[in-house]
Amino acid sequence: MDVRTVELFASILSVFALVGGLSYAVAAGSGLRVFDGLVEQVRESALWLAWLVAAVATAGSLYFSEIADYVPCRLCWFQRICMYPLAGILLVAAVRRDRNVRWYALPLLVAGIAVSTYHYVIEWRPSWGDGACSVGPSCTDVWFRRMGFVTLAFMALCGFVAIVALLFVSPRNSSERKPT
Repeated sequence: MDVRTVELFASILSVFALVGGLSYAVAAGSGLRVFDGLVEQVRESALWLAWLVAAVATAGSLYFSEIADYVPCRLCWFQRICMYPLAGILLVAAVRRDRNVRWYALPLLVAGIAVSTYHYVIEWRPSWGDGACSVGPSCTDVWFRRMGFVTLAFMALCGFVAIVALLFVSPRNSSERKPT
């Protein structure tokens, strides 16, 4: 498979993760009975799905830097610092069925979303990123833009958002919810 094909596949996968995560959040929060079965199945698999998102994001970033030779900028490294540990942390949590992992993962998720959002914004508005990267490749450089909007920073953002939805969204009728 050539690099352009992988770019397109990863772009589609990241949009799917974003739409899937947000759809799950809306369905779980709606309380509509029509979604109960699907929401419950996703909730039961949420830890494994969150791990899968982190593992695929980690593998994808390694592919783009080590095989496609896209040199990561400073903000890319910060995104990696937030995503790579999640793959290990979420694997252990999935094996142990530890839903409390959300609290261990939260600092990495918040930082990852913040950095990815900023990185994505300065890809579109390079003047807002003056000084973001002083050494190495510029953080405003875009290696590729698939479907008119998907970049590496956007892919990272999609991964972080999907993981947040999987870890923090609980169905309204979930047994984890405390009575008021």
